[in-house]
Amino acid sequence: MESVTTASWKCLKKSEPEKKVLSGLPLNELIDELKSLPAPLPPFRAKQIFKWISRGITSFEEMTDLDKSLRENLDSRFSVRSSEVSARLEDPDGTVKLQISLLDESKIEAVLLSDAEDRKTACISTQAGCPVGCVFCKTGSLGFSRNLNSAEIVEQFLHLKALSTGTNISNIVIMGMGEPLLNLAELRRALAVLSDAEGLGISRRRVTVSTSGVISGIRDLTDNGPHIRLACSLTSARQDLRNRLMPIGETNPLPLLKKALTAYQQKSGQRITLEAVLLGGVNTTPADAAAMIDFARSLDAVINLIPWNPVEGMIFEGKPLREPSRAEAETFASLLEKGGLKVTRRYRKGRGVAGACGQLGVVP
Repeated sequence: MESVTTASWKCLKKSEPEKKVLSGLPLNELIDELKSLPAPLPPFRAKQIFKWISRGITSFEEMTDLDKSLRENLDSRFSVRSSEVSARLEDPDGTVKLQISLLDESKIEAVLLSDAEDRKTACISTQAGCPVGCVFCKTGSLGFSRNLNSAEIVEQFLHLKALSTGTNISNIVIMGMGEPLLNLAELRRALAVLSDAEGLGISRRRVTVSTSGVISGIRDLTDNGPHIRLACSLTSARQDLRNRLMPIGETNPLPLLKKALTAYQQKSGQRITLEAVLLGGVNTTPADAAAMIDFARSLDAVINLIPWNPVEGMIFEGKPLREPSRAEAETFASLLEKGGLKVTRRYRKGRGVAGACGQLGVVP
């Protein structure tokens, strides 16, 4: 694993944590922040700074259309960023995983995915660790450290953007470490930054947020937006099995989860993605397929099947988890399709750097 920690970053961690970080401020908040200075700055200055940050600069010195005295004044009061890439791993399939160090020395991971047409997708985290504890997910086994703030979320995209040559990042999936809907306030602020036309201008139609099924968060999104693409990690539509695989199911039961997803779909007009991690011999039986067909009935949903990506030492009820065989996965998919569901299969990208679904937190 390649270390890229710099002396300047060490200095920032030691001497500047009290400075407000600008990378995570939506434009309206940045305007207000700069208006409150002893020598207030007009909104057009805030827009200049906002655009510079979106271009990927890391210091005020690089903002060349600001005069030197203003750059020095800003540098004395603010920081542009709050994180640093501490390791980078590249898979032969084109996937890149970054380990990112935060000011409090927490570590998070973000992934850049490329498809056959060289379209690029940024996979971003919202928490350090995860409190949900799904038994098939490495991140869940790490426990929970804390929520990320909007700057720490936005900066993952900026770090990944710096790697993208030739083709811009076209999509964002909030499917990294953590449960996004347990950090919804900061996620909202980050999405406001990422989607602002004055800056990065990522269309919200190209943003997907994946939740383990936090009903209160889905209701909040329904009522207050933003109406992005929503994916729900279902894995099993049998309540007893789901509770054992995903403890969050005990307090977010399937009937209420379906009701919340239905309301979101009606309000947003968006198709829902139901994600199912396929665990060999665990959730791939005809009974599992029948339950999923019943759950998805009446929803405009696509079922995204994700064969489990191996993580050493993951155990379920005394037995090591295993990948489903190809025949097992194909049979399950066929049952769903015969039941009238739309089915897609997740490509296995990033396994070589432990950057695939469920593997974040593994250092090869």
